[in-house]
Amino acid sequence: MQMNTPDWSAAQKRVEQLDDYIAAKQRAQFGFEELTEQEKAARVRRHFNSVAYKYDMMNTVLSLGIHYLWKKIAITRLALQPGESVLDVCGGTGDLSIMAKKQVGPAGRVVLYDINWEMINAGRIKPTNARTRDAIFYVQGDAEHITFPDGTFDVVMVGFAVRNITHMKRAFREMHRVLKPGGRFLCLEFSKPVWPWFRALYDWYSFHLMPLLGDLMMGERKAYTCLPETIRLFLMPDELAEVLRAAGFARIEYERMTNGIAVAHTGIRRL
Repeated sequence: MQMNTPDWSAAQKRVEQLDDYIAAKQRAQFGFEELTEQEKAARVRRHFNSVAYKYDMMNTVLSLGIHYLWKKIAITRLALQPGESVLDVCGGTGDLSIMAKKQVGPAGRVVLYDINWEMINAGRIKPTNARTRDAIFYVQGDAEHITFPDGTFDVVMVGFAVRNITHMKRAFREMHRVLKPGGRFLCLEFSKPVWPWFRALYDWYSFHLMPLLGDLMMGERKAYTCLPETIRLFLMPDELAEVLRAAGFARIEYERMTNGIAVAHTGIRRL
């Protein structure tokens, strides 16, 4: 089923992105397009294959560079310490992993975990922060079935990715499982701007200028049309907080950035 409106979704439509509904209907959405669960996973893989090697450049252009500030603010909330172990789920080209590695130092360990090898490789071969990139461990794997034992990491983080995971609740339970008791968690995601006038400007930018830039710079209009669609269907901050609590996380807090375009949720695994 194809949706034809760029409007922010109603609460029911957002709930339909969660595992329970997907299991009942055996259908999932990638942007406004409804697919089978298997089709969505394949579509997400093709999507990131197509943008991998220009992904960072496009993020910087489309966000005017602000995405780096969001990541820095978000990772500061984790209060990383030298020697800690960190798992960056759906780590992509490694921005959060690099920031984390610089903070945990030589004695610490950062594992970048992503299902898409093209994204991993695009980050590994970048010349910037080359020494830090070489000190990160890279593992290809599925966020819904994380291939590490219970209680492995001091910190688990995921940035701008859970919208694309087919079974979001399952992935959060996995992230909770691999945390040590007392370990910290970060989820950084896009959300709905707070001020109506700013939201209207953001909508125009998202559905008109963003696809045009994607087409002109990468020949990928569809990829950059789908991006704002996934954001419009994603949970509001309070709704995501409840999903995280249900997955087992405690002390959930969140911070809106740039009028709510990005939101950082933090929590811990109970002792």
